[in-house]
Amino acid sequence: MSYRTIVVTDDADIRTITLNRPERRNAMTPEMLEELIAVMDATSVSNCQVLIFRAAGDSFCSGLDLSVLQSMNDKTAADHVADAERIARLFRTLYELPKPTIAVVHGAAIAGGTGLATICDFTLAVPSAKFGYTEARIGFVPALVSAFLTLQIGDKRSRDLLLTGRLIDAKEAYRLGLVNEVVDIETLDERVRVLVNVLVANSPESLAATKRLLAAQNKAWLDAAISQALDANARARETEDFKEGIAAFLEKRKPVWSK
Repeated sequence: MSYRTIVVTDDADIRTITLNRPERRNAMTPEMLEELIAVMDATSVSNCQVLIFRAAGDSFCSGLDLSVLQSMNDKTAADHVADAERIARLFRTLYELPKPTIAVVHGAAIAGGTGLATICDFTLAVPSAKFGYTEARIGFVPALVSAFLTLQIGDKRSRDLLLTGRLIDAKEAYRLGLVNEVVDIETLDERVRVLVNVLVANSPESLAATKRLLAAQNKAWLDAAISQALDANARARETEDFKEGIAAFLEKRKPVWSK
């Protein structure tokens, strides 16, 4: 099957998804989200043993594409709900995929890009990689990523990242527990190969059962958290601050927030 926004390659039992919009810093569009979900759904029932996420160009993923942001204020409430549900489906599919997943992060992974990179079972990043949940800077609510982030690093640290919207480097992401390893770019591919070899040497049935068990243990919590996040996401898109934040971002000026 051919894709427009990603490249999918198979090498023996290893599948690699490469985000392939380098001219747009691999920013997410509805089409990319749907393609990623489709590949993961197919992978979950395939003979693939490990799924790797990479990216073309200098960035891993810069979050939502500018074209998506430009159309935000013209969308209906139903459109906003559909957008939020699509992102939730992406993250939930990735989290519950019964195959080990590895994100290889060589550049910036911002907002939804941070979510994609860090929800993987293993996140390997070069020292210069950047991460951050910058939604508050444009008057938005980082609702969907917050559920997974809190599960990963706890409430206090999540509040720091979500409320400040600050960018962090790979070293701090490692300290917080979002990155498994910080690897020099010269040895990154070799480190990925070593990790893959470790994983494929294990029982595929055991790995799948372990991942299903871990997902099941957090299912009730995630069900509730995502439901609340979907509501918060949809409501946030109707606020004056969000409309102002998008306009200011597109016009490259400081936003003037409502009081």
